[in-house]
Amino acid sequence: MKKILALFTATCMALSLAACGSAGSTASSTAASSEATSTAEVASSTASASEATSAGTTDVAFITDVGNIDDQSFNQYTWQGVQDFCSANSLVANYYKPSEDSDAARMAQIDSAVTDGSKVIVMAGFIFAAALDEAQAKYPDTQFLAIDVGTGDLADPAANVALVTFKEEQAGYLAGYAAVTDGYKELGFLGGMSVPAVVRYGYGFVQGADAAAKELGVTDVNIKYWYSGSFVATDEIKSKMDSWYSQGTEIVFACGGSICNSCVTAAQANEGKMIGVDVDQSYLDPCVVTSAMKSLANSVNVVLSDCMANSWKFSATYAGTETKLGAAEDCVGLPMAASTFTTFTQEQYDSLYASIVDGSLVVDNGSDPAVTPAVTNVTVDYQG
Repeated sequence: MKKILALFTATCMALSLAACGSAGSTASSTAASSEATSTAEVASSTASASEATSAGTTDVAFITDVGNIDDQSFNQYTWQGVQDFCSANSLVANYYKPSEDSDAARMAQIDSAVTDGSKVIVMAGFIFAAALDEAQAKYPDTQFLAIDVGTGDLADPAANVALVTFKEEQAGYLAGYAAVTDGYKELGFLGGMSVPAVVRYGYGFVQGADAAAKELGVTDVNIKYWYSGSFVATDEIKSKMDSWYSQGTEIVFACGGSICNSCVTAAQANEGKMIGVDVDQSYLDPCVVTSAMKSLANSVNVVLSDCMANSWKFSATYAGTETKLGAAEDCVGLPMAASTFTTFTQEQYDSLYASIVDGSLVVDNGSDPAVTPAVTNVTVDYQG
């Protein structure tokens, strides 16, 4: 899934490569707001990273994907998490950008980071799976943190690898609940491919919308639901979204890479609204009401703190396994400060978020993609 059109496209491409981001209570809003680092702040931190390179030392390294460090997506916010952690602990952070989109180029930057003394190397996105598989055996004394990489990408993570994925269903639930509470009755879910992360977002979205409709006592909420089969913006997707909006769809949750391009363009043409995904996408266009977020920076801090406390080895919680982070860790949510709801309030959000954190509200993660969420008060049109 950058800055109006040119910036817009680069951002969405980075999203598609990395994956298919918490706010609310006083505690959770801190993590979400910290993900709103400005481009100027990123530029300043980039200069600091260059100085660290010249010194030839790195404590924690971040390997970028094919995007840039100011992509307002996975690169920017994962790097921000590395910087925040290192700044708080008087450590040196540095990022390394592969020369091209290839496993060999990614491995070359891992080699450089190890040579520079990195205790932990951080990366984000499934495209790192092959390089990580090689690196974990080549450098058994270096710890590797892979954000948004699961065992479906790297089947056999070694003890020096921590795989972190997210409870996207919780973020999707919050978005669906908020949209219906805010008065939207004609909703859409536009998924890219039906991969687990996208399925979880959609599964949660339908559950949240249904719960809000039930609380409001309404049965006239409708959801159009469609997987485009691609994470790339296409004329077909735009045409589909044009038809949805022209037929009365008010707001669409666009979930999956650069398909956000197609959805925003259609929303602009039809005076529709959109819900962003993974990071706060409010910068894309005023039509973006809110975003179902993964708090990437906070997620990095959670796991790096564990590693440092365990003498630069991942504890049993993270070592050699996939860990799903969610509301309880302040790692998913909605960016309430940037959202443009008209009736859904911060207090409502805080209460809902707290119920997920304390376990009184459990969101089904749709582990069986052949089974659709059970609903009572919404009608879902699953389109082929």
